[in-house]
Amino acid sequence: MITQFFQTILVLVSITSSSLAQAGNIPAVIAFGDSILDTGNNNDLITLTKVNFYPYGRDFVTRQATGRFGNGRIPTDMIAEGLGVKNIVPAYRSPFLQPNDILTGVSFASGGSGLDPMTARVQGVIWIPDQLNDFKAYIAKLNSITGDEEKTRSIISNAVYVISAGNNDLGITFVSNPARNTRYTIFSYTNMMISWTQSFMQELYNLGARKFAIMGTLPLGCLPGASNIFGGICLEPANAMARLFNKKLANEVNNMNSTLPGSRSIYIDMYNPLLELVRNPLRSGFTSPSRPCCCSPAAPVPCVDASRHVFWDIAHPTEKAYQTIIPPIIQQIQQSLA
Repeated sequence: MITQFFQTILVLVSITSSSLAQAGNIPAVIAFGDSILDTGNNNDLITLTKVNFYPYGRDFVTRQATGRFGNGRIPTDMIAEGLGVKNIVPAYRSPFLQPNDILTGVSFASGGSGLDPMTARVQGVIWIPDQLNDFKAYIAKLNSITGDEEKTRSIISNAVYVISAGNNDLGITFVSNPARNTRYTIFSYTNMMISWTQSFMQELYNLGARKFAIMGTLPLGCLPGASNIFGGICLEPANAMARLFNKKLANEVNNMNSTLPGSRSIYIDMYNPLLELVRNPLRSGFTSPSRPCCCSPAAPVPCVDASRHVFWDIAHPTEKAYQTIIPPIIQQIQQSLA
């Protein structure tokens, strides 16, 4: 259970957030997608895909699990901080959400979700298109707080929308579900993923969003859940699937700049920066590039120092890994969307 101390911290962060946002050109950061960006929306869902328990959150500011899939802060928080908005981005479904949180952005992402409706349905999480329903409710709340429809539209149109989708569709659904891998080739399936992305982005655009930072997938074959099967060696077929989708996604993101008038979209490469940490860990101060810190057969007891590990669990980087790869991404967003 979240203590009174945790609630106080969230309120203090919220107040600080508002001050930071007023100083920047971007009023809010809003996230959609999967566990890379989920800051706790799964906590009250009936699903096994949630992490609101120890040792998750061990290195978070409150030293408590928040529902973030890692040991501390995740890209959602780091990007918002880097853009001068706020240090912590709360989950939209958090019971402790404050008015200042609404003004400066929230995360609608749901761990385990994906573009494919089957991905979310099997795990009992929030399908990415369904996250739009929460976004519509958010806009109504935002309007009630501002009391000014024009100001609401300004926040919505100038906010940065960070999106992470595709990891679970490829890494879980396509690989393990015969309804997908016997009916579709990886080429046709990734084409469907791009079509789903187009539809989602169009819906966001129709609701007033204009600035998009769209993340590609991680190097799926290097995640411990895959690589530890072969003694820490990256599973190349899984990486090849990720590269195929990422190439198509990058092309589609470029197309969006002409198909969605008045909008700006950038592709965020998550694959190569994380792959570099796995291949050359010592350059960035890591000593364990493939063995996760916790929560896996390879690490039944949590490691002492997560900052030495690239991965926290079988599928998610540590806070230190994110701190290493996110700064150039923040710079990219600043240059292209601020």
